[in-house]
Amino acid sequence: METRIFESKEAVAHAFCEYLVDLIAAKAKVNIALSGGSTPKIVFDELAAHFGDKIDWKKVNFYWGDERCVPPTDTESNFKMTQDHLLSKIDIPSGNIFRILGENKPEEEAIRYGNVLAENLPSVDGLPQFDLVILGMGDDGHTASIFPDSIAKWDAPTSCVAVAHPVSGQIRVSLTGRIINHAQAVAFLVTGKGKAEKVQEILQNQLSAKAYPASLVNPESGNLIWFLDSEAASLL
Repeated sequence: METRIFESKEAVAHAFCEYLVDLIAAKAKVNIALSGGSTPKIVFDELAAHFGDKIDWKKVNFYWGDERCVPPTDTESNFKMTQDHLLSKIDIPSGNIFRILGENKPEEEAIRYGNVLAENLPSVDGLPQFDLVILGMGDDGHTASIFPDSIAKWDAPTSCVAVAHPVSGQIRVSLTGRIINHAQAVAFLVTGKGKAEKVQEILQNQLSAKAYPASLVNPESGNLIWFLDSEAASLL
């Protein structure tokens, strides 16, 4: 595991974009699972504005680590956020975008999206494998859409599951641990003082961290990078 700490959210975004450019350049084809949230939004803006012409988007395939069960035009849609801040601003073929259909019935969509992964990603040791999974972390220690109260779903035998948000009850579709930890690389993008306590507990392997799904991210490849701003890293 590697930890990279930067002064600001903007510096995190810039550094991650540089990392992404290098990763994509080194491969003939790249399969990436995207994250929603405030930090990825900054990354997508930076990527579109300053790196859009440095990447051959034809060889990049985008998937999602999780999605709220809303239509793709809804303001809460992770796909819409990515569309607005990145996809609409770069020259990527529409056939390279594999969104979770939030408008579908959640349980059925979890099965369908699992099949999409199986059909389109390379199979390694019998499981679909991403080149990169991008993750965020909530103030409660959740990642993707696996929450502390649904942490058992991390170990589901399927690639995707339907999960209810613990407060709002909103249903989401999320990748499971077996797919996230099977990726060639996993990158956390975590910023803000509200994340500092959970970052400290997880990165220092404190016993309390076992309650947080983010602590279960441990890719088989060993290739895990935490991109943190100074506020999120302030207790390390």
